[in-house]
Amino acid sequence: MTDYLAAAMAMLGPAQNRYADPAAWDRLHEELGIQLPTDYRTLVDGYAPIQLDGHLYLHHPATERWNLGQNIRDTIRAWSEVSWEDLDPDEDPRLLLGLTELSFGTRNGLWPIARTDRGETLFLMAADAAAPWLLVEDGEGGWARYDMSFAEWLYRYLIGEDMAGPNTSAFYPGPVQLCRLPMTADERPEPWSGPDRGM
Repeated sequence: MTDYLAAAMAMLGPAQNRYADPAAWDRLHEELGIQLPTDYRTLVDGYAPIQLDGHLYLHHPATERWNLGQNIRDTIRAWSEVSWEDLDPDEDPRLLLGLTELSFGTRNGLWPIARTDRGETLFLMAADAAAPWLLVEDGEGGWARYDMSFAEWLYRYLIGEDMAGPNTSAFYPGPVQLCRLPMTADERPEPWSGPDRGM
């Protein structure tokens, strides 16, 4: 069986762990009332705040800019204001999930953990379950469910699979392109490439 965490990190290159801080995760988990998955925390600690392959953003709980907790709160607030009545059945995530109601930032609700500049939002569902799964909104009202870990989702995203529904691949051949996000107004983004991956 594939170790997706190791496989994803092999494509990204050595973890830098610039902002790794267990206390920041403890504070975030206490505030949210859930535990985010270990593989997700490992990848965020290793690389975030970062943009991957020009689209996918990962925030970090220990930084003031690009703060994961603030991003989660803001995204929950925005999605909680959406009216879920009168949706076309093809665009109703309740039907996809088999739920009578949809909530964001609740014990059994959706937790936004990543986003892209293409409008896609990645949600963690059943955060406290033994096998949490992911739901991705494609930015245009379409939803896709992925019964896998974040590390597997990221690995598949980076190798060019459709990971936000049909026809959503964002594959770029060659090494993964990483871009460290600026932490002050004076800093500039710092791009670099992951190791050769033979793609």
